[in-house]
Amino acid sequence: MTIASTGMPPIQAAIDGERLWQTLMDLAVIGATPKGGCNRQALTDLDREGRELLIRWCKAEGLAVRFDAIGNVFARRNGSNAAADPIVIGSHIDTQPTGGKYDGCFGVLAALEVIRTLNANGIETERPIELVSWTNEEGCRFAPCMMGSGVFSGQLTLEDALSRTDVNGVTAGAALEAIGYVGDDADRPGRFAAYLEAHIEQGPILEDTGDTIGVVTGALGLKWFDVTVTGMAAHSGSTPMHLRQDALLGATRVVEAVNRIALAHQPDGRGTVGAFQLLPNSRNVIPGQVMLSVDFRHSQAEVLDTIVAEFRQTLDAIARETGLSIEIATTADYPPQHFDADCIAAVRQGARANGYAHRDIVSGAGHDAVFIGDIAPTAMIFIPCEKGISHNESEYATPEDVTAGANVLLHATLSLAGVAR
Repeated sequence: MTIASTGMPPIQAAIDGERLWQTLMDLAVIGATPKGGCNRQALTDLDREGRELLIRWCKAEGLAVRFDAIGNVFARRNGSNAAADPIVIGSHIDTQPTGGKYDGCFGVLAALEVIRTLNANGIETERPIELVSWTNEEGCRFAPCMMGSGVFSGQLTLEDALSRTDVNGVTAGAALEAIGYVGDDADRPGRFAAYLEAHIEQGPILEDTGDTIGVVTGALGLKWFDVTVTGMAAHSGSTPMHLRQDALLGATRVVEAVNRIALAHQPDGRGTVGAFQLLPNSRNVIPGQVMLSVDFRHSQAEVLDTIVAEFRQTLDAIARETGLSIEIATTADYPPQHFDADCIAAVRQGARANGYAHRDIVSGAGHDAVFIGDIAPTAMIFIPCEKGISHNESEYATPEDVTAGANVLLHATLSLAGVAR
């Protein structure tokens, strides 16, 4: 399914960069951390405060606001053709526990700024434009990540999503109800004419090349696993080395294997162990069990499958050689995504029209656009972030790059939505 661009928008308008920057800083106050970042995790009271502020801004622009059964927030600006499917723009406003001000938030507030700019310039589009803020993109409190867009696109059932629990045993459904954002049944796929998402790169490529805009052509596929290595907890002083069943020793071999396998599949191979839990975690007890997360990514589905097969074979070998028990459970499985050619062209033209240095780029991170790309024409816009740092309180994007990304989003949105005659 594709949508043809209408070409260069006949009306020239530009983003108010100072207003956009101030909006970003105002949202960042909610959940602000001492080190200058944000802790506004999904379905918390702080998330509710962020949603309420966003909705106040949307209503001030005359937008019709609704939210669905998983709490995704939509804000609609009508077009001259009320029956037409909308152009949808946005991202998410939930953060990591030690997150930054820009990840996700930039995309939502750039979308708001696009609508503010259209309103300020009296521009009517043919298609409606909808701002969206997806629920629980980060997945740090409730797994999996991209939960709201996953339910919307049919990748995840509503019942499954609402049943997920945090570390305290609270379900996502109970948390959603507690903040007051249980809406109508989730919208079904196929309602978007196109979807555009602006985002910080979360990597170092644009900064390294000196380009202002990344024209995102797709995203790496990913497979997540929880691995449990089980041995025998025993006294560290009275158990000889050759009689130990040290789960941590086996887990270190798993970590090494993740790195080695990913390095063997370059340039797009990625392998990460990001979470590690040790039991009983006592200085004079040999570790009896280790739980760790594994994250593999690649741009080609067949190569990603090969990586996983090699990893499973390696786990079997480690278990045989050490006598340890190793269990593996899949927690996420997203294929590589290739975005829509017309939407990509609209983004590329937006960068050219504004005179921004740009390059095609594949996203190494997961985004809501990956799921929406399965049900609607989709593309993304990247801007640089300092040193490629994200999911960190020191995350930073310059006001100039923030403005540039929003200007490209404005141009691409107008190109796809059309300007009413």
